[in-house]
Amino acid sequence: MSTKTLPPGSGPVGDVRDTRLADAISERYLSYALSIIMSRSLPDVRDGLKPVHRRLLFAMRQLKLDPAEGYKKCARVVGDVIGKYHPHGDVAVYDAMVRLAQDFAVRYPLVDGQGNFGNVDGDNAAAMRYTEARLTNVATALMDGLDEDTVDFRQTYDGSEQEPVVMPAAFPNLLANGAAGIAVGMATSIPPHNVGELCAALLHLIKFPNATTAKLVDFIPGPDFPTGGILVEDPAAIMAAYKTGRGGFRLRARWNKENLGRGMYQIVITEIPYQVQKSRLIEKIAELINNRRLPILADVVDESTDDVRIVLEPRNRSVDPELLMDQLFKLSDLETRFSLNMNVLDADHTPRVMNLRDVLQAFLDHRHVVLVRRTKHRIEKIDQRLDTLAGYLAAYLNLDEVIRIIREDDDPKASLMTAFDLNEAQADAILNMRLRSLRRLEEIEIKREHGELNDEKKSLNKLLKEKPGRWKRIAGEIAEIKKTFGAKDAIGRRRTEIGEAPVIMDVPLEALIEKEPVTVLCSEKGWIKAAKGHLEDTGEVKYKEGDRERFAIRAETTDKLLMFATNGRFYTMPCDKLPGGRGFGEPVRLMIELGNEHDIVALFLWRPGEALLVASSAGRGFRVKTDDVVAQTKSGKQVLNVGAGDDEAVVCAPVSGDQVAVIGENRKLLIFPLDEIPEMTRGRGVILQRYKDGGLADVKTFNMADGLSWKTGERTRTETDLMAWQGKRAQSGRLPPKGFSKANKFS
Repeated sequence: MSTKTLPPGSGPVGDVRDTRLADAISERYLSYALSIIMSRSLPDVRDGLKPVHRRLLFAMRQLKLDPAEGYKKCARVVGDVIGKYHPHGDVAVYDAMVRLAQDFAVRYPLVDGQGNFGNVDGDNAAAMRYTEARLTNVATALMDGLDEDTVDFRQTYDGSEQEPVVMPAAFPNLLANGAAGIAVGMATSIPPHNVGELCAALLHLIKFPNATTAKLVDFIPGPDFPTGGILVEDPAAIMAAYKTGRGGFRLRARWNKENLGRGMYQIVITEIPYQVQKSRLIEKIAELINNRRLPILADVVDESTDDVRIVLEPRNRSVDPELLMDQLFKLSDLETRFSLNMNVLDADHTPRVMNLRDVLQAFLDHRHVVLVRRTKHRIEKIDQRLDTLAGYLAAYLNLDEVIRIIREDDDPKASLMTAFDLNEAQADAILNMRLRSLRRLEEIEIKREHGELNDEKKSLNKLLKEKPGRWKRIAGEIAEIKKTFGAKDAIGRRRTEIGEAPVIMDVPLEALIEKEPVTVLCSEKGWIKAAKGHLEDTGEVKYKEGDRERFAIRAETTDKLLMFATNGRFYTMPCDKLPGGRGFGEPVRLMIELGNEHDIVALFLWRPGEALLVASSAGRGFRVKTDDVVAQTKSGKQVLNVGAGDDEAVVCAPVSGDQVAVIGENRKLLIFPLDEIPEMTRGRGVILQRYKDGGLADVKTFNMADGLSWKTGERTRTETDLMAWQGKRAQSGRLPPKGFSKANKFS
């Protein structure tokens, strides 16, 4: 295949410019970003609509889908929108239309839908060929005055139609219905509010133009979500959010306790947070139950019909309902946070973040512009009508001559204009007049209309000259909106309750875990498990071949285990997280980060406030509080620093007495007061006993009055005459009493 090189400037390429790739990409991405911001994602502060919503409403108005008229298929509306005004996909346009019809998504729906438009469970709407729609009264209020030159129009994308740049917006839609959108480098998130409260704030702002945001918040205490719920945000945080235009609101589900008799009860959730899918919420709560993250909850049942009703069954009657709900608020979407970011396009189409006062003032300024343009438009119409009526009156005064000219003249229009000093519009009006309008009664009616129009014109001119009069007119319009849409009925009443900020509850671990007896078993090879119940005889427990029992501890599922390893680290493990008693359990090394070169030295239950004695094979050690050794991670907590070589941790024993008995591998026993061992949180410790050969074998604390006990086989021996072995810390000691364990261990 041959190629042909075109000479410069020829062919379809057109103008070719040399430019840096980075500059070309930046220029085009900036154009794309501006297009997204201006024409897609951010709402206009004046009518609270994005272009797709504005075009939807306008297309429905052109189809005469008024609230008093019948419904039409949504496919017809979507077809008109994408064909005339919004050249995008039909799915996106239909989804936007569906949302405007959902009373659980929009506080004051703009579309009255007939058919399946989805539900709070998250189910999708039916296809647009099945559903029908028309406008609501709120949408009509948004477009009131659209034919009276109240707003500018522009050409559509193909130049064949005209569309409004903004709606006249007699209804404060931005704050009433809220908005959400993500653009390039910016986003908007505005919650819905109660229109009655908004109108009250607007009327106050008209009366007191210098009113502060703090005063306006007295009228608008917070958002009013269509799904209700309880607002539990701190009032200071709400005030800060409205002052800056950025912040957030914590929203909780509404619930109540239903008594079932005999001390039993159930919790019923009647309202869920805004934009939370009910089905997904119930699945999440069920997962918490199955994963044992919320053992105090037994079951969750969805009994919803048209109203939300989610039933929660506690594990038993002793469960505190406040505690149960507090945990559900933390672990599920029964509590959510709705962000506030009032980033909108102002009247100059500039994106910026406004505070509450700025948004309300922008709406009032827009209504003022609409009123002025509407008044001027009406004056122009009156002038045109007065001009026509003047021509009619001239005709009535010379009725016979007018009839003669029309019947006999070849160019009656020019003759009428010459004979009676009429303009072209007046002559056309006379020629287009019907014969029955020539009655005597019609002349009287025209004179009356002429006088009324003159009076109206004087009133409108006065309105244009007097600014206080215009604001009084606007206040009257807002009061009418408040009366129509903000009444204390099912639609206008506040749905979201303003609650108090929740108190942080100190929840003990025992309250969240079902308390059951278990026996913790750990083998010599490091396999651990928790058998149900307190086993009286652990001799029948089966272990892997060549393995046997090392630790057996009676515990509860609410307890914590402390493990002390030869590396001097403490590891913490909840008993309820241990594998079950069936089988051989699991290796401890898989549950904590313990290397193959180390082993578990001691395993016991954690008890707050107790003291432990830890020691290494080098004969060094110290006392440490149990509260200081709890580890929050699998890697454990380093407490005893062991030295180089063969030095490693060998002892961890609870402190219970006033004396310490230390025996070394050289079979020397030393007893000294416990007070000689310091209390530390970390380190190598002090010397407990000195050795020439070997190291520390075992350590025990005891009360001198009770004597020193040790185990030999199945027998336990006690020695009370211990004078020969008493000394000072760090001495060598003497050989133990006759009959002492040959393993050099106290137990």
